[in-house]
Amino acid sequence: MEIVVSGVRPTGNQHFGNYMGAIRNFVKFQDEFDIPCYFFVADYHSLTTHPKPEDLQNNVRQILIEYLACGLDPKKSNIYIQSHVPEIPELYLIFNMLAYKGELERSVTFKDKVRSQPENINAGLLTYPVLMAVDIIVHKATQVPVGKDQEQHLEMTRTFARRFNNAYKVEYFPEPQPVSLGDKLVKVPGLDGKGKMSKSESENSAIFLVDDEKKLRKKVMRAVTDAGPKEKNQAMPEEIQNLFQLLELVADGETIQQFKSAYADCTIRYGDLKGAIAENMEKTIKPIRERIHELEADDKLLKEIMHEGATSARKSASATLKDVKEIIGLR
Repeated sequence: MEIVVSGVRPTGNQHFGNYMGAIRNFVKFQDEFDIPCYFFVADYHSLTTHPKPEDLQNNVRQILIEYLACGLDPKKSNIYIQSHVPEIPELYLIFNMLAYKGELERSVTFKDKVRSQPENINAGLLTYPVLMAVDIIVHKATQVPVGKDQEQHLEMTRTFARRFNNAYKVEYFPEPQPVSLGDKLVKVPGLDGKGKMSKSESENSAIFLVDDEKKLRKKVMRAVTDAGPKEKNQAMPEEIQNLFQLLELVADGETIQQFKSAYADCTIRYGDLKGAIAENMEKTIKPIRERIHELEADDKLLKEIMHEGATSARKSASATLKDVKEIIGLR
């Protein structure tokens, strides 16, 4: 059976990159395919940064709200909070025995964290890929909608699943594959002229789903550009490529071609380009933002969804954990 699993860390509001790179695909899977889908809020993962309890609680709630506002439907998908499924940390303990120090230290994410936060290199950061793998294999997932930056973690998940199967001479865990309903995995650039859209770089480099129209437009109009093309058909620098990539995500083909032609013949006005990006991005975000505000006032609904999601997720996870303990001799 095909099974889809993915999740999001509760580290603050979701931005346009999270929506285009991940959550939009979650919704497509639930709506277009008749297969089990599990989408969770990864609150255990956020503990590596030692958030304040009240911040963590509020962030978990906000991610759940934004999941629902983006179109995830608890009647079609299983939506749950990671820490509400105790089978996950138990399986995580077991799979830590199958992960090796060297391969964990080679993780790109771990190496980035060592450079960016040398004062907080905790064991959770080192074994982060193991917990991520367990999030996936606890439901025996076969497909994972992920962004391009998570491909290495998914490859490690396949390694751990394969290692378990080989160690115990079983064909129990499938090897999950990255999947996108577009032509390729989406990487949404930031507004700072470099890299992907990220809440950790700068608040002004990301468009958040809760940003109102005025704030959205202000951020886009401040996006980094250059002095403009000096020669016809000259190559675009990274910051201009990023703007065109954003335009291609939200605008129609005619608009995109209009600005490409203007760049090619050196008549482009970056203010007009940014205005088109802001206008079309607002069309995408506005209905999501309005739904977020509606859900924020409905505590009863949110609690019901969390309870039902945990009950269903635990049914799947407990079956997997029971099988694993049988296989490895923990009877």
